[in-house]
Amino acid sequence: MTASTTAVALPRRAGLGLKPEHYADVLEDRPDVGFFEVHAENYMGAGGPPLRFLDAVAELYPLSLHGVGLSIGAEGPLDREHLKRLRGLIDRYEPCSFSEHLAWSTHDTGFLNDLLPLPYTAETLARVVDHVDETQEALGRRLLLENPSTYVLFRESTIEEVDFLGQVAQRTGCGLLLDVNNVMVSSVNHRLDAVAYVDRFPIRHVGEIHLAGYEETVDGIGDRLLIDAHGTAVSSDVIALYRHVLSRSGALPTLIEWDNDVPDFPTLHAEARRVDLMLADDLARRDHRPAA
Repeated sequence: MTASTTAVALPRRAGLGLKPEHYADVLEDRPDVGFFEVHAENYMGAGGPPLRFLDAVAELYPLSLHGVGLSIGAEGPLDREHLKRLRGLIDRYEPCSFSEHLAWSTHDTGFLNDLLPLPYTAETLARVVDHVDETQEALGRRLLLENPSTYVLFRESTIEEVDFLGQVAQRTGCGLLLDVNNVMVSSVNHRLDAVAYVDRFPIRHVGEIHLAGYEETVDGIGDRLLIDAHGTAVSSDVIALYRHVLSRSGALPTLIEWDNDVPDFPTLHAEARRVDLMLADDLARRDHRPAA
């Protein structure tokens, strides 16, 4: 199918994840932030304070919805009730963007509170394409599919991850969400070249970028092991890789994820301002580039 698109795009600025700890900061101070993103599953109730606060924030800022529970890669069928609740949330807020993960978290009737990796095979590709098509049809809009952070590789994989994502986008008309921290985490864990991954990524399909901080430890044989923890400021090597992404993509809406050990709002806002400066520099450089 050809996916529908939204009428209004996210601004090419830095955005922040909206946290309950910061509702008052946002609504009282109205900080200069490009957009706010929320996890859709946190706002699927019938009412109450979360929706009341989100209503107020949505009057002031562009919104992005980020799903974590759709289980796009699961072997079984998608949860139609989950899709129905997602559609209700999208109809209510008309967000500029909706995204989900290339992962699975359900099996039979069980739900696992994690985003688990997939083998990249022709069979898996066909299933993910079907699920993305079904999701876009049910939601009436284009989906952005996010590259995962991984800790294991599958022996049966026959397709490179960047090619897998590119084929999903080509076959369904969906967009991609490029999580630069996930690229760094997976590349270090599997001893791959993060820059080479970015250079091969189907960048023309990217509609949003994510940045986050990781935790570092060592595995059983003493090698570096990165954890996609979202509990610190964005690491310097991720920032350097992000600059390389921008050299390919140009300025794109960029979310700073900080979901654990959430700091006070000024600390989080400083991360957004740092990224806004990089985006503004990229836009200015391209505006002043001499014509060929």
